[in-house]
Amino acid sequence: MTARLNVNIDHVATIRQARRAPEPSVVAAALVCEQAGADGITIHLRGDRRHIQDADVYVLRQALTTYLNVELATTEEMIKVATQARPDAVSLVPESPNEITTEGGLDVRANFDAVRAAVEQLRAASVFVSIFIDPDGAQIAAARDAGAQQVELCTAAYAEATLGAAGLHGAGAERVAQELHRLREAAMLATQSGLQVAAGHGLTYRNVGAVAAIHEIHEFNIGHNIIARAVLVGLERAVTEMRAAIRRGAKTLTHERT
Repeated sequence: MTARLNVNIDHVATIRQARRAPEPSVVAAALVCEQAGADGITIHLRGDRRHIQDADVYVLRQALTTYLNVELATTEEMIKVATQARPDAVSLVPESPNEITTEGGLDVRANFDAVRAAVEQLRAASVFVSIFIDPDGAQIAAARDAGAQQVELCTAAYAEATLGAAGLHGAGAERVAQELHRLREAAMLATQSGLQVAAGHGLTYRNVGAVAAIHEIHEFNIGHNIIARAVLVGLERAVTEMRAAIRRGAKTLTHERT
């Protein structure tokens, strides 16, 4: 079965907020993604509100016919928004005000009590809970013990390894293989632990196929590369092309098994 694709539309809001203008509309963008075949929409409500705003969460909750996944930190402020808006899913992520984008997975072990409390509140509101973590066995165990229903494996290290010609041969190719192995092992362990498995961060049309060939991964959250492509070819085509890249990866797995 081909993994789901949730399109992260944060950068549509980034353009809007650059002028504090009413457009481009995140709702319009989300609907185009749905029409192009996206299985869901992902947004990140950050503490500094640099792109997505509180109102976006509520409006998208009403407008979407597919699936709304909201990334947020484990703060009382964010959990309150999520329990009121009640998206289909919340992905708990680490957050630093000085970062350009999320840097690595949430350290569930070091923040276990806060994470578990957030998970309990969200699940009590009937919200599906995922935790964004590095592909590490100890973090998977902690996420399970905290009550999460899913882990999203951070693919940043793999994505960085695939950049440029260095990732195509020699030590670069070896590093790519090592990071894929980490992801594969983590996905298997998470599945054995009773968790669903998603993946995301830094994935592109060029590198997503190998990750899509990991059978246990059933969902991808991808934003920057799709929106960057959309600037050149349009959002509908950009989403369609990413879905095709994921399908090609899944077909590689099928062929390897036959």
